[in-house]
Amino acid sequence: MTFLDMLRHAERQNRSLLCVGLDPDPARFPAHLKNDATRIYDFCAAIVEATADTAIAFKPQIAYFAAHRAEEQLERLMAHMRRVAPQVPVILDAKRGDIGSTAQQYAIEAFERYGADAVTLSPFMGFDSVQPYLQYHGKGAFLLCRTSNPGGDDLQNQRLASIEGQPLLYEHVARLAQGPWNLNGQLGLVVGATYPAEIERVRAIAPTLPLLIPGVGAQGGDAVATVKAGLRTLGDETTGPIIVNSSRAILYASNGADFAEAARRIALKTRDELRAART
Repeated sequence: MTFLDMLRHAERQNRSLLCVGLDPDPARFPAHLKNDATRIYDFCAAIVEATADTAIAFKPQIAYFAAHRAEEQLERLMAHMRRVAPQVPVILDAKRGDIGSTAQQYAIEAFERYGADAVTLSPFMGFDSVQPYLQYHGKGAFLLCRTSNPGGDDLQNQRLASIEGQPLLYEHVARLAQGPWNLNGQLGLVVGATYPAEIERVRAIAPTLPLLIPGVGAQGGDAVATVKAGLRTLGDETTGPIIVNSSRAILYASNGADFAEAARRIALKTRDELRAART
């Protein structure tokens, strides 16, 4: 089963467009776990169990584990997700962006060490920074395209005078991902929910690609606007799936012992908002 097949299956089974981001910060853990980095696995595993039937994907952010020397806990968490939510694909948010043998090692890390179904990448160094990941058939790779941070304008929203039509940089990335770079149908794009007009523009350029859309929830992205911009009808079919990520609003819905139950309530609420926007 390819990554795209897994997304479609999870979307149907869980009736969801919601991606649950796993960005564990021990300083924000509930009181009985607070500031204890050895409990990262316990915190994240409880969130996964509480939201397993609400998500189209899980997205652990590797820096939150590595900063606390918790890579072994991430390995355990990846195995746990396989056990309790085998229908939900896992996107490793690593934003790697190197070339050659180094990129090959990063691909081994993502797909062999951690067993991720997809990974996020920076395309700034060109196609040879993406190609090693495409050797893993059936796996996905999401290229940073139009990110949700204000500083994204510094590069992504600049025009390329040397390219015909002088596209904005993010438009050019979208065209490459939809076209010549997408050799095996494995690519997707990262587009921030805080820019719905740009989501719509990326969707027009890359109608069949899955879009990973962070920024709903704590970052202020509008769920309804995101869905309307990211989903379109192509003849009798819908465009590529959208994966709308929410992290902090779900993870830190409560600072008490009921944190997992509170996370489930917010995840269900967000899932239902996204589903309602779709219809």
